[in-house]
Amino acid sequence: MLSARAMQPAASLPDLRAARRVVVKIGSALVVDDATAAPREAWLAGLAQDVAAMRARGTEVILVSSGAIALARRALGLTRRKLRLEEKQAAAAVGQIRLAGAWAQALSAVGLNAAQLLLTLEDSEDRRRYLNARATLGTLLNLDCIPVINENDTVATAEIRFGDNDRLAARVAEMVEADALVLLSDIDGLYTADPRKDPGARHLPAVEHVTDEIMAMGGEPPPGYSSGGMRTKLIAARIATGAGCAMAIALGQQDRPLRAMEQGARCTWFLPEPAGRSARKRWIAGSLAPLGALVVDGGAAR
Repeated sequence: MLSARAMQPAASLPDLRAARRVVVKIGSALVVDDATAAPREAWLAGLAQDVAAMRARGTEVILVSSGAIALARRALGLTRRKLRLEEKQAAAAVGQIRLAGAWAQALSAVGLNAAQLLLTLEDSEDRRRYLNARATLGTLLNLDCIPVINENDTVATAEIRFGDNDRLAARVAEMVEADALVLLSDIDGLYTADPRKDPGARHLPAVEHVTDEIMAMGGEPPPGYSSGGMRTKLIAARIATGAGCAMAIALGQQDRPLRAMEQGARCTWFLPEPAGRSARKRWIAGSLAPLGALVVDGGAAR
């Protein structure tokens, strides 16, 4: 039985249509056709229509898109499940061109300009680089562009990387002070257990606080191209909601998934924590690679 602290009545769910600024994360399995290893052009076109509709009513949109490595694996003959780091980096170098081209084509068809940004973990952890990335994103939004962000897998090392775009998207949402973060997934939200294994699993329409009890519901990543899974989404929820941003996990496989959300499609909303932290403290709290030392002198110890 979930505690009342973790749950929230459905009546107080956020409304995506009211958001001023939205970050949308799209996983590899949604971008890349598993059978052909090519972009899913019809699906991308539908999402681009959703983005255009949001822009038409004044909502700023940032996309965080996986898919670079998946788009290049077959062309490079890298078809086995586990790749070495240098092979992933080579595939990212080839696939990122294809991924950016796919998004540019889809967005230009609805009259929008795509802009590509490749970020590393250090870009979010180093304060100066973080502020520079935030300023660049702000300028692109002011110029009416749609930033499309991915991790820079070509240069990221095994030790210093996000490793999944759920957490990257949460850091971006915190960086730009977004009102909502949407993680488009292969599932329509968080369940009390894995519904693929437990027929008694219950869907949670809203989560008020990401407690340890909620974190325990994160399972293993699904098979295929995905590097995330529910646990990374819950970590992302902690980062985003701690920065005052609502987050949703929603089904992405349907056509026009953002429109479906606005029309009441089932998802799980994680409600934002009360405001109060400064921008600098939000940056510190969202850190994925904390460094430093805490020194307690004799007086403090006493």
